[in-house]
Amino acid sequence: MIARGKVRDLYAVGEDLLLVATDRISAFDHVLGSGIPGKGRILTQISLFWFSLLGEVVPNHLISADVREFPAMLQPYADQIEGRSMLVKRARMFPVECVARGYLAGSGWKEYQATGTVCGIRLPEGLQDGSKLPEPIFTPATKSQDGAHDENIPYEQAEAILGAGDARELKRLTLALYGRAAAHAESRGLILADTKFEFGRVDGGGIVLADEALTPDSSRFWDGASWKPGGAQPSFDKQFVRDYLESIRWNKQAPAPGLPDEVVERTQGKYLEAFRSLTGRDLQL
Repeated sequence: MIARGKVRDLYAVGEDLLLVATDRISAFDHVLGSGIPGKGRILTQISLFWFSLLGEVVPNHLISADVREFPAMLQPYADQIEGRSMLVKRARMFPVECVARGYLAGSGWKEYQATGTVCGIRLPEGLQDGSKLPEPIFTPATKSQDGAHDENIPYEQAEAILGAGDARELKRLTLALYGRAAAHAESRGLILADTKFEFGRVDGGGIVLADEALTPDSSRFWDGASWKPGGAQPSFDKQFVRDYLESIRWNKQAPAPGLPDEVVERTQGKYLEAFRSLTGRDLQL
């Protein structure tokens, strides 16, 4: 193991990497005392769906998600990693989160209320929480190294970090991926409000899409039929978890509490619903 995130574990496998999505769930920057059974499998299968669909826009880091094709050293662990792991190319990651927003929500809504802008981009007056933007915007963020919140930054700061050429290309790729994904989501009755991507550079292969892609952990998906600007929209993510933690007045300090069975089951159901809605398939856990 070379890294452990809130949800994913990363292992070195020769020159490549094994990315394993666990059933851990985080909220308010803390990993909770209860997991969501099957969550890692659901997230991995959603990422694989998008990697396939978006491959024409940009290459990705995937080598294989079929455990039978993994190196012999991993075969003793096949039962543990089946369906929730990806063997991927090692990439030098860009130190900026690439965020696309087509709707105003979350930190973007908070910033707009205070300044009328998001990441330095001036937006029209009179927008509401959940409003559709005139056109999708690129709103980069710094990557947190200590588990704290990522910080939205203006494009000029991303340019200073990345260099003008790479910043321009990552903006282009981010908005192209968002446009393609949002169109697919719309065809399935969903709104892709916003999402974040991570990119890296592979030796001899240029820029690739890495990490996960367009899962409920990194994206806001809303039901298109019930969308109504003017407040928070019901989403296909861990909102049941956040609502529960708010209801018990948790102080958002470690140790994080566990979750009641009902919250676990409803959250699992929401992730499965997201998979079905996006892919048109059922997933057996």
